[in-house]
Amino acid sequence: MNNRIKMKRIKQWMRSTADAVRMDTVLKRQQTGVNMSYDFIQDMVGYDLERLPKARREMKQPVSLEAYVRTLTMHELGHAVDREALLASFDRTVEIFKMKKTYSAAEQRRDLGTFTMLIEEHEMNIAFEETAWDNAEKMNRLHGIVDWNDFYNVKAHSLSTYQACYERDLRLYQRLLAANSTPVAV
Repeated sequence: MNNRIKMKRIKQWMRSTADAVRMDTVLKRQQTGVNMSYDFIQDMVGYDLERLPKARREMKQPVSLEAYVRTLTMHELGHAVDREALLASFDRTVEIFKMKKTYSAAEQRRDLGTFTMLIEEHEMNIAFEETAWDNAEKMNRLHGIVDWNDFYNVKAHSLSTYQACYERDLRLYQRLLAANSTPVAV
């Protein structure tokens, strides 16, 4: 399949998935390097047509491009269903964003206060991801968009990226916490 046709099909799969689950969320092409993401401020799903096929090929358990795109579309729409909770997190998200702009990545991980904020951000992100996947699962149950094996393979792959980063930072955070709580001999 040539590239132009592939890109057109990807857009069709996204639109028909959104239509099937009866959501009119805006789907907007972006060149961000991120396969798909939900922007809760603008209430839109952004997608990178070039990144989607590459990201699908990174999966350990391969699925068809169509199943991958449809599953991720439901997941991003699952964030849209949870928009109120995402909006409620806005002030804290801005605080964390400002801290990250103020301190380098190394500085953020040396200070207990800033590192605590990073751990909080990971935990918020994972909670939002899990909720979006729960919502996507409900959509798939109601509308039968993709095969369940494909759905769970995409879900596991997607969540593993968040979980791996969280676990890495949590180990470093626990070391910093232990180092800061070591009693000083007198």
